[in-house]
Amino acid sequence: MIEPGTPIRIATWNIHRAVGGDGLVDHQRVISVLREISADVTALQEVAYRSADKDDVLSRYAAALEAEAIEGITLLDERGHYGNAILTRLPVQRLRRHDISISGREPRGAIDLCLAGNSRDFRLVATHLGLRPGERRQQVLQLNRLFNSRSPGVDILVGDLNEWLPGSRTLRALRRVFGPAPAPATFPARRPMVALDRILVRPAMALGILRVHRSPLARMASDHLPLVAEISL
Repeated sequence: MIEPGTPIRIATWNIHRAVGGDGLVDHQRVISVLREISADVTALQEVAYRSADKDDVLSRYAAALEAEAIEGITLLDERGHYGNAILTRLPVQRLRRHDISISGREPRGAIDLCLAGNSRDFRLVATHLGLRPGERRQQVLQLNRLFNSRSPGVDILVGDLNEWLPGSRTLRALRRVFGPAPAPATFPARRPMVALDRILVRPAMALGILRVHRSPLARMASDHLPLVAEISL
């Protein structure tokens, strides 16, 4: 249990099916990076796993971190289940899953949690938006509706937003809810140039440190670097 007054560490990372910069699938490498970060809550995108498999990838991640795994499966292809996931060391008070898919495009979803923090509960929504601008705009409108009513607590939106234009309509819509937010570059991992991954916090004063995890192992483990934040409740 986290001591009162201690910041909550939140991370988001697109792990690219655990395919690293060397083209190899290496789940142990992903686990090692997750251990380096040691977040209380980690949102993952592009997780490839099979729910019915005894050697389920997400279960391996959770066991290695002593965390609870929450699935956010968005599709099933020839390689198995695929989608989002959350690993949390904090107690889950409420769980909802939202379908934010756009017709004719790859299915997309959002995991919506209420988590017990060190002094109060907070809400976290984790997602992975689509590849086309019009698709992302529609998905953000759906996500914004989740945050329509201003709560007295802390609201956090995390994930790979697939948006690289700072002045895009997608990001302008998110700023109406969360306000301006820092956005360090996370992609591509070996030489980050664009801020595809975001951690947005309301109220903004709850966001402390926001940093990109740039260890040598992280640069190799995926095509994205992890983004990490310290949140004060």
